[in-house]
Amino acid sequence: MNLEQPLGSVIQGSLSQGLEVRLQADVSVEEMRVGKFLVVRGTRSHFFCMLTDVTLGTATPRILANPPDPADSFLTEVLAGSGTYGTVNLTPMLMFTPEADPTPTLLNGSNRKPKPAAQPQSSSTIELLPVKTIPSHFSRVFEASERDFRAIFGWEDDPHRRNFSVGQPIDMEVPICLDLDRFVERSNGVFGKSGTGKSFLTRLLLSGIIRKQAAVNLIFDMHSEYGWEAASEGKHFSTVKGLRQLFPSQVQIYTLDPDSTRRRGVRDTQELYISYDQIEVEDLALVREELNLSEASLENAIILRNEFGKSWITRLLTMSNQEIQEFCETKMGSKASIMALQRKLTRLDDLKYMRSASPHNNIGQILDALDAGKHVVIEFGSQSNMLSYMLATNIIARRIHASYVRKSEQFLQTKNPSDRPRQLVITIEEAHRFLDPHTVRQTIFGTIAREMRKYFVTLLVVDQRPSGIDNEVMSQIGTRITALLNDEKDIDAIFTGVSGGQNLRYVLAKLDSKQQALILGHAVPMPVVVRTRAYDETFYAEIGDIPWEDMPTATLFKAAEAAKADLGF
Repeated sequence: MNLEQPLGSVIQGSLSQGLEVRLQADVSVEEMRVGKFLVVRGTRSHFFCMLTDVTLGTATPRILANPPDPADSFLTEVLAGSGTYGTVNLTPMLMFTPEADPTPTLLNGSNRKPKPAAQPQSSSTIELLPVKTIPSHFSRVFEASERDFRAIFGWEDDPHRRNFSVGQPIDMEVPICLDLDRFVERSNGVFGKSGTGKSFLTRLLLSGIIRKQAAVNLIFDMHSEYGWEAASEGKHFSTVKGLRQLFPSQVQIYTLDPDSTRRRGVRDTQELYISYDQIEVEDLALVREELNLSEASLENAIILRNEFGKSWITRLLTMSNQEIQEFCETKMGSKASIMALQRKLTRLDDLKYMRSASPHNNIGQILDALDAGKHVVIEFGSQSNMLSYMLATNIIARRIHASYVRKSEQFLQTKNPSDRPRQLVITIEEAHRFLDPHTVRQTIFGTIAREMRKYFVTLLVVDQRPSGIDNEVMSQIGTRITALLNDEKDIDAIFTGVSGGQNLRYVLAKLDSKQQALILGHAVPMPVVVRTRAYDETFYAEIGDIPWEDMPTATLFKAAEAAKADLGF
C-alpha cells in the first residue's frame, strides 16, 4: 500500500466516541483490520489512532433491497465508492502539533530537525501530547509509516533509553518497544486465557530486563518454565531455552525439589529449604482453605505464637494431649481448636522443602544474590500445588519486603547513591490466588502492589483470570500486556481505571489466539496491538550471553566461584 495515498476522510466523530472515516473507493475494507494503526492529518495537528471497528454502508436502502448479482462485476464496480462504501471507526490515542516546531512540516516524508520531546514516553523526535480535541471534517487518513512508529515507540538501540522490542504491528515489519525504565518502576501484568503464550511472553519480558539491566528479577517459577528450559507448544515436541541458558553468568536457580531438578538435567542449582520458625500466622491465614483451618484455629495460633515465639509450630507439633490441656487452662486457649490445628499442620511435613530447623539461611542467600545484581529463579518442581506455592512465595516475599523497607529507609536518610537498593521485579503466577479481594490484605503481594513502588519493589503478575484480582490492585498495574481473553468479566478487569477502555474491548476480543497481544499503560505512549516477538534461535542470538555449552570450563569454574563468594561461602 502506498503510504502517501490517503485511505479516506473523517466524516463525523466525537472526542468520547472516536472518529468515523469513510474509505476511498479503491480501498478494500478487507485491508482494514481491528488494531491497525492509522494517522489522521488534521488542519493543525496529526492524530495517531487505533482502528477499533469496520462497517459497510450504502447510500440508499434500495441497493440493499435489490443487490447486484455477484457475477455482475461491472455493476459492483460502478456502485463501489458511491452507492456502497466502507467506514472505519478510529480511536485517537496521541496527537502531534507541527506548529509547535519553528519549521513545521507534515510528519510523513519530512526532513526537518525535530523538536525534543517534553514527556518521558515521547520519542526523541517529536512531542507527543494527549488527545484533547479531534480533527476537522474531511481530514485525510493515512496508513502509518515506519517513521510514525519510530516517532512514537522509539527504537531498541536508542542510547538514551532502555527500550526493548516486544514485537511488531500486525501489518508492518517495524519494532514496537517498551520503555523498560518506566516498565519496572510500577507493577505490571501479563494476562490471557490458557494456551495463548503467557509464559513465552513473560520469558521475553524477563530476558529484556536482564539484557538491558533495568532491574533484578526474583521469579517464583511454579511450573519450572523459566529457569533452565521449557517445552514449546505445537504438534511436535521441542524445548526452548530458559533464562539460565541465555544468561549463565547472571541467573541463579534455587530449587524446592532437588530430585525433580536433577531428573530434568538442570545444572548448577542450589537447594532451598524453609523451616517452621519462618512461618507466621499470616502465612497460614493465606492458605487456610488449602489446610481447612477455621477462624478459631487461627486465633489459637496467635495465642501459641505469643507464648512460644518463632518456635510455636515446632512446639505445637510435639505437644501431647495433656500438655495441650494444661496450656489451654493457663492461657485461655481452646483445646479442640488447638488439637485441630496440630492435626492439620502435620500436612506441612509432606512438603519436601520444609524442615524443623534449617542449618543455612537460604532466604538470606537469595537477598545477597539480588544485592549483587544476580537474577534468581525459584523452581518448585513437583511441589507446585497451591498450598506449597502460596506458602513458600509468601514466606520468601515477606522477608524480602522487610529487607527492602529497611534499605529504602536507610537510603532516604543518607541520600547516598551507594545505599540505593537495586530495583527489584518479583514475578508470580496464578496471581489471583494472592490478590483476590478476600485475601489481598493477608498477603505480602497485596502490600507490594499497593505500596512497594516507593521501596523499589514491583510485581510482574501472570494470570489467566484478571477478574479474580482485587480492583484496587488492578488499578495499580502500570502496564498490561494482554493476550486473547473471552470472558466478559476478565475483559472488564483489564480496562479497570483505563480511560477510553470501552473502545478497546472489541480490539482485545478479536486478537488471534497465538502470538498477539494488546499492550497499554505506563511503558508505552499509547495502546497498541503487536505480533509478539518470536522466542527462538534468532532471539537467543540477539539477546543472550555466551551459550552455556560454548562457555570454556575455566569460565564456568570462575563463575561458580564468584557465585559462592557472593553468597558468603
